[in-house]
Amino acid sequence: VQLQASGGGSVQAGGSLRLSCTASRRTASNNAMAWFRQAPGKEREFVAAINWRGGSPSYADSVKGRFTISRDNAKNTVYLQMDSLKSDDTAVYYCAVSLWPAARSQARDEYRYWGQGTQVTVSS
Repeated sequence: VQLQASGGGSVQAGGSLRLSCTASRRTASNNAMAWFRQAPGKEREFVAAINWRGGSPSYADSVKGRFTISRDNAKNTVYLQMDSLKSDDTAVYYCAVSLWPAARSQARDEYRYWGQGTQVTVSS
């Protein structure tokens, strides 16, 4: 499974961006998908996940109430709507496909396939 992420860019604090990630195969439609991010000098961290049916979204505490994850299995695509962006949200954002139909944890080793990443820069 190959994943292609897009939608990153530069925005001022308080602004919004919508990330998209399209999988090359429908296999991804049977598995949970997630977004992670990695800021310079930091570990890659969990952002949000959604199960294979598009339900049970989960979020990192740092983005709850500001980010929304969704998916469209007909398009093999997962989205991340990011609102009220802060400078701390600046990072490379990665999409990933889980080993399981539903996300079991926020651990990176649960995810088998990874996209190439898309840069999000938030200026204050």
